[in-house]
Amino acid sequence: MKNLTGFHAVTSRLRQRPETVHEIYIDAERKDARVKDLRELAKRLNVRVISVDMKRLDGMAGGVRHQGVVAQAEPLDMPRFIEDALEGLEEPPLLLILDGVQDPHNLGACLRVADGAGAHAVIAPKDRSVGLTTAAIKVASGAAESVPYIVVTNLARTMRDLKERGIWLIGADDSAPQSLYQAKLDGPLGLVLGAEGEGLRRLTKESCDSLVSIPMLGAVASLNVSVASGICLYEARRRRMK
Repeated sequence: MKNLTGFHAVTSRLRQRPETVHEIYIDAERKDARVKDLRELAKRLNVRVISVDMKRLDGMAGGVRHQGVVAQAEPLDMPRFIEDALEGLEEPPLLLILDGVQDPHNLGACLRVADGAGAHAVIAPKDRSVGLTTAAIKVASGAAESVPYIVVTNLARTMRDLKERGIWLIGADDSAPQSLYQAKLDGPLGLVLGAEGEGLRRLTKESCDSLVSIPMLGAVASLNVSVASGICLYEARRRRMK
């Protein structure tokens, strides 16, 4: 059993897989419309709602901001290996590869944009990465349960394997002379983005088929990794829609 925290994560699970939600705990002091809507949804789906005090919710959430809502739910059976995520796809793979993202809020936001853009999986190395923490799941607002998050032991070797499968790997790098908008983004594609402030590691860069930069027309020099992920993924999706 795992705890889901916050309205987005709990509501998303109720709508997608209500049979996996055992109980929902809500702050007894909250009587607003948002709580009312959640109670009504849970009632329609025959999910038990229990009113508790904030101290109990704080303990269940483990320090994560919970907005007065925590649900106990079964872990979803998501693909754990790349082969499973790629099996049976009806379109060329679109993958997001994250090299060393260590902030759970950034990871959660990356999962959210990956879900929105229709990415088939998010891949990250086991070391130097934050992992799918409670905070990351909350920020993902349900996307952690719709987009496979695949952890690999050796990212460079995994990238080589993806290339052998015919997946073109494009890394985002501020110093790359080629713009994202000039790059080849059709067909099987993996977009590779680096950690906050550090960018891609040397071996990760060398494992990419090409490097591109996102045009920066203002005063700031770079973007948050989740924002950059969204730009790259949606540009790839836009090309596919053409």
